[in-house]
Amino acid sequence: MIKRIFLLLIINYTVTITAQEPFYKTYSWDTNPDYTSLEISPEENIIAFKEKIVTEFYFNDKNSLVEYFMEHRLLWLNSDEIIEEYNKIYLPYSSNSELLVNKARVITKAGKVLELDESKILTAKDEETKKTYKYFAFEGIEKGSFIEYYYIIKRYPQYKGKKLSLQYSYNKKNVEFDLFSPKNLVFKFKSYNGLQNVMRDTLVKDKLHWKLHLDLVEKLEKEEKAPYNALRKYLIYKLDRNTSNNTYDISSYRNVAKNIYNYLYKKLSKKEVSSIKKIVKDAGLNKASDDISKIRKFENYVKENFYFSEINSEQLEDIETVISNKTGNEVGLIRVYIASLKSVGINTEIVLTSDRFETKFDDEFEANNFLTHYLLYFPSVKKCTSVDKLEARLGFPPPELTDNYGLFIKEVALGDYKNGIGKIKYINAPEVEVSEDKLLIDVSFDKEDLSLSNIKIDRSFSGYYARYIQPFFHLANEESLNELYDQLIKSINESITIKDKTAFNNKTEHFGVKPFKLVANTESNAFMDKAGKKYLFKLGELIGPQIEMYQEKQRNLPLESDFKRRYERIITIKIPKGFKVANLDDINIQNLYENDGDKLLEFHSYYKINDNILTVYANESYKLNKIETDFFEDYRKVINSAADFNKIVLVFEPK
Repeated sequence: MIKRIFLLLIINYTVTITAQEPFYKTYSWDTNPDYTSLEISPEENIIAFKEKIVTEFYFNDKNSLVEYFMEHRLLWLNSDEIIEEYNKIYLPYSSNSELLVNKARVITKAGKVLELDESKILTAKDEETKKTYKYFAFEGIEKGSFIEYYYIIKRYPQYKGKKLSLQYSYNKKNVEFDLFSPKNLVFKFKSYNGLQNVMRDTLVKDKLHWKLHLDLVEKLEKEEKAPYNALRKYLIYKLDRNTSNNTYDISSYRNVAKNIYNYLYKKLSKKEVSSIKKIVKDAGLNKASDDISKIRKFENYVKENFYFSEINSEQLEDIETVISNKTGNEVGLIRVYIASLKSVGINTEIVLTSDRFETKFDDEFEANNFLTHYLLYFPSVKKCTSVDKLEARLGFPPPELTDNYGLFIKEVALGDYKNGIGKIKYINAPEVEVSEDKLLIDVSFDKEDLSLSNIKIDRSFSGYYARYIQPFFHLANEESLNELYDQLIKSINESITIKDKTAFNNKTEHFGVKPFKLVANTESNAFMDKAGKKYLFKLGELIGPQIEMYQEKQRNLPLESDFKRRYERIITIKIPKGFKVANLDDINIQNLYENDGDKLLEFHSYYKINDNILTVYANESYKLNKIETDFFEDYRKVINSAADFNKIVLVFEPK
C-alpha cells in the first residue's frame, strides 16, 4: 500500500535526454568459461566467485524513465544441502516488469558446460497470493560444480530509496555494483555496517556512473537472536537531484509527508460524514469519558467487527464503502480511524517506520525504503497502535516497529490551509513493567504420600505476553479456549493433572488494561523423588523449562529481543511435618548488568522461611531490547541464571 502512495511522487521530466544505448545491450558472459584456476577452499560448502549487480535508469524513446536491472552470479557448490537449496533460482519477475535476458548454466567439476535451454526457465504460480514466479531449474549439479546465471529485467524505476545487501553467510569474491543514470539525474548513496562507500566514476562522459568493487566480502555467520538482515553489509541509493528542471531533495521526507497527508486526510463528503457518525455511535465512543478509553473502544470495535484485506482496491479505501461492508485495506482503515477519532476530538499522527530486525531506520539519510510500515500515534495519550495487526492494540504496536526511529506526520493548519508536516522521532518501546509473566505457586504434600504434590497455580500475562491470547478471545469457542488454558497450565510440566481451573480478564477489551489470569488447582508426582529417608523436591522445575545460552565460541553479533519483559515468580512451599530443608542456600542466585546504578538486566532468586513455610522468590527483568556484544556475557549470565534455578532440587531430610 505504501508503494501505491509513493507512485504519486513521480518527477516531472521536462527535458529530453539523448544517451548512449543501455549497458545491457553489450553485456554478456564468457562463452568458454574456465574456472579451474580459481582458489577453492574445500572446507567451505559454498563460495561466490562473482557477483555483479547493475542498475541503469534510462529514458526510452518515449522520454519515459525506465530501469534496467541485472544480476550476474557465479557460485561454487560443495554439499548436498547447498545443492538442494540452489537448484532453483527465483527471478524478481512481476506483472510490472519485463524479463529481457535470462541465461544459466552448470559447469561441472570436470569443466563440462551444461547450458540451460528455454525449457528450464520455468513459471510457477502461488495459488494463495496468485503471484507468478519465474525460476531457473538447474540439473546435473554435483559437489564441486559451479552454477552461473544472469538475468536482466526492465521495470518501473525504483529510485526513491533502494536497499541492496551485499553480505551473506558465505564468502563472496569479486563483488561489483554499478549504477548508471542520465546526466541530469544525480543519485546519493550510503553504506552500512562497514561497507565501503560507492564512488563516482568521472571517466564516463555520456551518462553518470557510480561504482563499488570489492575483492572479498567476508561471510557473516548467523547467531541466535541477532537481527541478521539489519547487520549485513548493505548500501542504499536514492535519486537526489534533477538538474534539468533544477529539482532538489527529490527523495526528501518533506515530499513524502505532504503526499501521505493529502492521500490519507482527504476532505470528507456528506455521505462519508454520515458513515463516520454511525460507526462512532456503534463503537460507543460517546459513552467513553477520556481519550484513551475512546481510542480503545474504537480499536476494539473495528478489530472485532471489520475484516482486514491486503488487496489494493479503491473500494477498500473508500470510507463509506469500508464502513458499509465492514471490510477495508490498510489505507481504508487508517482513513476510518483518523476521521472517526477526529470527530470526537482526538488527533492522529501517521508514523512510517521500518522493521528493526530487517533495516534500522536511519535518522540522517532520507530514503523511502525506511518507510515500510504504518503506525498510528495519538499525541494526547502518547501511544501507538497498528491497524493491520489484530494482536496490536493501543500502547502495544508490533514490537519490531518500536525501539526505532520513524517519520511522524501530523496535520498543521495556517488559517484555512492545512498540510502534513513530517518529523523524525524515536518510537519508544513499552517499558518493562507493562509486559509481565507472573507466576504464584502454592505447594503442599499429601500426608499419606509425600511424592504427591498438591499445586495451586496462579499465572497472569500482561502486555506483549498476552498479545496472542486476549486479542483473539472473540474468535475462539469454548473448546479451543479450554485447550488453550490446559496448554498454559501444563507448560510448567505435561504430567500435571488439572483438577479445576478458572480464567479471569478473558475478553478482548481487557488487553492492555488488565492482565489475563489463570488459576488452577493441580496435582502431580513429577516433582518429588525419594532417596532413602530423604525426599528430593524439584523446586526449579516449577517455573517450567528455561532457555539455556551456553556457547563455546565468542559472540560476534549483538542480540535483540522483541520487547522489554519481566518475570515474577513466588513459590510458597509447606514443608512436610518432621522434615527440614538441607540446602536452602542453593536457592540464592543473583546475576545482573547495571549502568549508573540502574539494574538493566537481572535475575535474582532468594527465600524466606517462617516455621514450616518456605517462600521462594525468583524474579527476572530485562529493561533493554538491544544487547551489544560488549555486555553480552552479562546478558548470558542472567539468562542462564533462570536455567540454573530450573535445576535446583531441595533436599528434605528428617529433623
